[in-house]
Amino acid sequence: MKKIGIIGKAGKQEPLDIIRELVPWLKAKGHEALVDAENASQLNMQGTPRAQMPSLVDLIVVLGGDGTMISVARLVADKGIPILGVNIGGLGFLTAVQKDEIYDVMEKVLKDECSIEERIMLNSCVLRHSECITEYIAVNDVVVNKGALARIIDLEIYVNGIYLSTFKADGLIISTPTGSTAYALSAGGPILYPTLNSIIIAPICPHTLTNRPIVLPDDMQVEIYLKSGKEDVYLTIDGQVGFSLRQNDVVVVKKSGHKARIFVPCERDYFQIIRTKLKWGER
Repeated sequence: MKKIGIIGKAGKQEPLDIIRELVPWLKAKGHEALVDAENASQLNMQGTPRAQMPSLVDLIVVLGGDGTMISVARLVADKGIPILGVNIGGLGFLTAVQKDEIYDVMEKVLKDECSIEERIMLNSCVLRHSECITEYIAVNDVVVNKGALARIIDLEIYVNGIYLSTFKADGLIISTPTGSTAYALSAGGPILYPTLNSIIIAPICPHTLTNRPIVLPDDMQVEIYLKSGKEDVYLTIDGQVGFSLRQNDVVVVKKSGHKARIFVPCERDYFQIIRTKLKWGER
C-alpha cells in the first residue's frame, strides 16, 4: 500500500493535529499521503478532492466519527478501497481505533497484519410511475419516515414480490448488520454480527404492537409502497441523504453489488466493541 488517503471530519481541530503529524510519519516510511482538500487547505498542504481520492489511493484513513466513516464508505464503494477509522467523534462502532493507538495500528496495517471485514451494503431505488428516478447506496440503513408534523403513515411491504404486511407507523427501517447497532437498535431491532448476510426490517413506532422487526436473508428484495397521500414523507440514507417521496412511490431495496471493506483493529474482537460501546456488563 504505497498511496494512503486521509479524510478528516471538517471543521474540527483534532483531525488537523493528527494530519500534521501523520503525513510526515507516512512519508518517512516510504508512503505517499493524500489529504482531502478541505483539511489540507487549513494546513497549507496540497490537497486532493474527496471525489477523486478513491481512484488514487490504496487505503483511506478516516479521522472522525461513525458519520464520517459511513460517508467515506459510500464514496469508495465501487472501488473496493479498504478504510481504517480513527475515532474522534462519539460512539464509534466503525471508527474503532482510538487516537492514541493510531501509529501502532497503522504499523500493523501497513505490514498486512490486520484483517479486513467485508460488510454488505444496500441499494435503494425510488420508482415513480414505474421509472427509477433516484438511486442510492447505504452502509447502515434505508429509512422511510414521516416529517416532523405529519401523522402516522401507511406503508405496504412486499418481499420478493410476496405481500408481507401494511404497517401503520411513523416509518420503516431497512438495515444492514452494520446498521443494526444504529437507528434499527433504537427501534427495537436485534444486533446482528456485522459480517452476516442478512437484513432487518424494523417498523418505527408501529400502531399495532405485534408488528415487530424481522430478519431476512440478504438476497431478498424489499418493496415499500407509500400509500399515504397528505403527509410529508422522506427517504433517508444513513441519516445523511434525504429525498422527498410522493403517494404511490415505491422504494425498492436490495443488497448492493459492492461491499464496505473495513480494517479491523488487530487483537480486538466485535464483542469487546459491543461491551465497550454499549456498556454491557456494567452496573
